[in-house]
Amino acid sequence: MLKRLSQCIREYRTDTLLSPLFVCLEVAMEVLIPYLMSRMIDRGINVGDMDYILRLGGILVVCALLSLLFGAFSGHFAANASAGFARNVRHDMYYNIQDFAFENIDRFSTAGLVTRLTTDVTNLQNAFQMVIRILVRAPVMLISALFMAFRVNSRLALTFLAATPVLALGMAAIIHWAFPNFQKMFDCYDRMNSVVQENVTAMRVVKAYVRESRETEKFEHASGEIYRYSKAAECVVVFNSPLMQLCMYGCMLGLSWFGAKFIIAGDMLTGELMTMFTYTMQILMSLMMISMIFVMLTMSRASAERIVEVLNEKSRLKNGAAPLKDVPDGSICFDNVDFSYSDDAGQKCLDGISLKIHSGETVGIIGGTGSAKSTLVQLIPRLYDVTGGSVQVGGHDVRDYDIESLRNEVAMVLQKNTLFSGTIKENLRWGNPDATDEELVRACKQAQADDFIRAFPDGYDTLIDQGGTNVSGGQRQRLCIARALLKKPKILILDDSTSAVDTKTDAMIRRAFREEIPATTKLIIAQRISSVEHADKVIVMDDGRVNGFGTPAELLEINHIYQEVYHSQVKGGAPDGE
Repeated sequence: MLKRLSQCIREYRTDTLLSPLFVCLEVAMEVLIPYLMSRMIDRGINVGDMDYILRLGGILVVCALLSLLFGAFSGHFAANASAGFARNVRHDMYYNIQDFAFENIDRFSTAGLVTRLTTDVTNLQNAFQMVIRILVRAPVMLISALFMAFRVNSRLALTFLAATPVLALGMAAIIHWAFPNFQKMFDCYDRMNSVVQENVTAMRVVKAYVRESRETEKFEHASGEIYRYSKAAECVVVFNSPLMQLCMYGCMLGLSWFGAKFIIAGDMLTGELMTMFTYTMQILMSLMMISMIFVMLTMSRASAERIVEVLNEKSRLKNGAAPLKDVPDGSICFDNVDFSYSDDAGQKCLDGISLKIHSGETVGIIGGTGSAKSTLVQLIPRLYDVTGGSVQVGGHDVRDYDIESLRNEVAMVLQKNTLFSGTIKENLRWGNPDATDEELVRACKQAQADDFIRAFPDGYDTLIDQGGTNVSGGQRQRLCIARALLKKPKILILDDSTSAVDTKTDAMIRRAFREEIPATTKLIIAQRISSVEHADKVIVMDDGRVNGFGTPAELLEINHIYQEVYHSQVKGGAPDGE
């Protein structure tokens, strides 16, 4: 874990090394000052030597200024190093997430990834800064102050050793009991963020069904779990301060008792005793800082493990040794394809799929809910890899292609249409960043989106809210189709992406496809029979298997499922979409 995180330091390595260097110099000045003070008291003030007092006083002023300067430098370099480290961690996490396959994304919730990129990285940043400053300062201060204390009076300095085992055992117990609660607390943060994200994105549905009280209960439950585990952890950590106070005042009492006896016996001077008190404070403050660091590291350890889990997650979708860059055409062949979302081969979502689709054909896909229609088409651009058999595009196995090249030739409009904050033009250019305004208009006309776009006051410069909440469902679908058309793909997949448009508009979109992109292979998943009845072929899916494959006319004669859907919608007069 530490080795992986250390790779994120990179260009901030110099700052990371300079910060502890200046910390050591600062500590050297702080430890030297009490020693000089004792000499000033014992050899200057007590004997009335003003020249000695002034000379030593000047040295003390210089030491104090140097301590201030070294502390400022150490803080500056530590701030740069920790902020840069956090930036690199977020960078590496984000770019690794971009390479995730859908299978990887399924392992992490969206809320969990957001928590890792924000809260967990912030915890790690704070811990990193403490490590390069306080974790260096505390041991160096402890060793230096102990050395000077033994130099002043070795017998009196033995008092400190009595406190060491008490502190060590106490801190070990605190860390042992606190860490599990911190770990559970961060898991609860994931659940709370998930509740908040779901509530905010589905706010209209919540209000439409008057479910505010239920959502409030879910939030309070998630927030209550965080409170419970946080309280349990803090109830353990809170013992850190009284433990330190006990050791500190115990040592000061011991020094006062034995020091007074040494002074009366003439074995020790007053200035030396005062110096011992100062070193006591430095030693015990160092121990307190060490205990605080261990508590902070205990908290950040849970965050570090969650971050490294994302950094070490590797996509199973990799390019081969010499991947193909060019996709010859839009022909598709499923050769005895099996697929399962889990590693359990017995839980197949697709079982023995064998199909052949010629380039330029329009193929409809129908089937009941959960029949694996979407799963089938997601194998084409390698959003998932098959667990058995092969999927071929343009005569080659999709695993032989460069993933980016393959996906550039496959445009997919998913069930959940997503638009991003920005103008309509910016959203459309996701399909082709270099598209001209004329190409944008042409794609929107094909998708039957041009008319409603021009009806907006700002036309194609109209701002879209995050998620496309300021346009209707049908408008959102048509914008997403236009965005896909701008890729000029060899394969176009529409995953139930005209469900929110009326039948007339749906027919106009399909006619535009036939006339404008005849060479593109078009796969249309639909619930309405009208959306696929003019297709070249129709695939009927049932429980992960192909129940029928042929022309609409052929299926109407021989396929029971197609007949049932057809008669329920066309002959039965059921509304479109039912």
